[in-house]
Amino acid sequence: MRRYFPILDWLAVYDKPTFGADLMAALIVTIMLIPQSLAYALLAGLPAEVGLYASIAPLLVYAVFGTSRTLAVGPVAVVSLMTAAAVGQIAAQGTAEYLGAAIAMAVLSGLILLCMGLLRLGFIANFLSHPVISGFISASAVLIAVGQLPGILGIAAPGHTLVAVATGILTGISGLNPVTLLIGGFALGFLWWARTRLKAALLRAGVRPGLAGVIVRAAPVLAVALTTLATWGFGLAAHGVAVVGDIPTGLPMPALPPLDPALWQAILLPAALISLVGYVETVSVAQTLAAKRRQRIDPDQELVALGAANIGAGLSGGFPVTGGFARSVVNFDAGAQTPAAGAFTALAMALATLFLTPLLSHLPKATLAATIIVAVLGLVDLAAIRRVWASNRADFAAMAATILLTLLVGVEAGIAAGVALSILLHLYRTSQPHVAVIGQVQGTEHFRNVRRHTVTTVPDVLALRIDEALYFPNARFLEDTLLGAVAEDKAIRHIVLNCVAVNDIDSSAVESLEAINARLHDAGVQLHLAEVKGPVMDRLLRTHLLHDLTGAVHLTMYDAMLALAPQAARDCRALPRCETAKP
Repeated sequence: MRRYFPILDWLAVYDKPTFGADLMAALIVTIMLIPQSLAYALLAGLPAEVGLYASIAPLLVYAVFGTSRTLAVGPVAVVSLMTAAAVGQIAAQGTAEYLGAAIAMAVLSGLILLCMGLLRLGFIANFLSHPVISGFISASAVLIAVGQLPGILGIAAPGHTLVAVATGILTGISGLNPVTLLIGGFALGFLWWARTRLKAALLRAGVRPGLAGVIVRAAPVLAVALTTLATWGFGLAAHGVAVVGDIPTGLPMPALPPLDPALWQAILLPAALISLVGYVETVSVAQTLAAKRRQRIDPDQELVALGAANIGAGLSGGFPVTGGFARSVVNFDAGAQTPAAGAFTALAMALATLFLTPLLSHLPKATLAATIIVAVLGLVDLAAIRRVWASNRADFAAMAATILLTLLVGVEAGIAAGVALSILLHLYRTSQPHVAVIGQVQGTEHFRNVRRHTVTTVPDVLALRIDEALYFPNARFLEDTLLGAVAEDKAIRHIVLNCVAVNDIDSSAVESLEAINARLHDAGVQLHLAEVKGPVMDRLLRTHLLHDLTGAVHLTMYDAMLALAPQAARDCRALPRCETAKP
């Protein structure tokens, strides 16, 4: 029970100080979440109240199933954009079909995540490399920010690619609404100043750091209040300022999503991509925050928790959710101790849905657009792009392709290409593993790469170290490498394959080793193995390879050299130790 219901662990030791800390964190997160939930619903092309609905049930459900003590689940920018891109291909915004598809997307994403969690398939997210996910998030943030500019300008510029939105802005710029621009520009400038300068100004004024942080996080609420009052007081809606409009009061009633098989088939791939991206973001945030307090999370249980949260979102009229980075960091910094902080946040959001929605009817959409722009610009990680360029050009190529496809084709194409490129890069790297010719370091029993260290070798013995698991993509590469070495050097009589870095071996690699052994035997060369790990040896013992091996299996490389060239091995061991490494 504790495995699937982590609430049983922390609830048993829940006390009054923890309650106080969680309640304070919930109040701070709620202040931040109210404008964000409204903004992200509009980003997803949904009515504003749907963002509120998506911020209630998922938090309550995660508190029961989640293993992170500080993760804040709810609507986030990237998933909202992906939802809009996917659902926009099925139905028109503002229709009941569009809302129904978004709700079905949440439930389907939840079911996918839940099944992955029950089958313990959390490792699948490892195939999405960090450069690719970083590039996708950065590109999505740029796309989101540019896509909100029409809301600031008071014009319409539909589209889900950078080119489409930019073209729409250039085409519609003549219809710019000066009053909307004034409202949006004020909100954008105020929020940016609050994010970058306000805390320092408050600290200089003698405000305590904790209170200063709360005031900074409350800045979006203040922007909402000021612009709403201005719009209502001056009747700006009559001057073309788009407002949120009437928001239904009351909590959502549980209901099943549309059960149209054709709809579910159409959203299956987008739902799977949303699930993958959401899970990667959730686990990354949860692990980072847990490490700071020397806590741990269960990645597979996080799949269950996130899946249940999305199902809860769909059944309560919401859209797909995940763990948000900024919101979770705020929850962590505010002192949240358990997932109960999320449950308290859900209760506060429920109260806001019941009592505050009538006050938001005059809220300008330009203010929400400014809120989104300021929130997502922090996701653009230019430093990561520079780091990847400097460290690995293949990773940079995958990252650049993901960025360009996301910007020019769309988020689905970008993340799909990112997944494919991540897998292809992994297969390419492991299909051509690093293979080093090794020799004995003077004065030791250690063996190192001849290109990096001053070592001693024996003419008729070729010692090779392969730095990768042996499986079907690299089986032929190993065969070509060993047979090619023998063809080039007629003096070789023994090949010792150092398996210290071989953690696994499959049947294709075993067949290749059997073929290599036979061909080397025909060439008058013996094949030896050294430093074979236990799990690999267990596999080999169930095959004919060891029975037919022309050489022997040695415990260490030094043992192998003592057996094949005893005098050379002992003489090298007796020499003064050499520490010189080659550049």
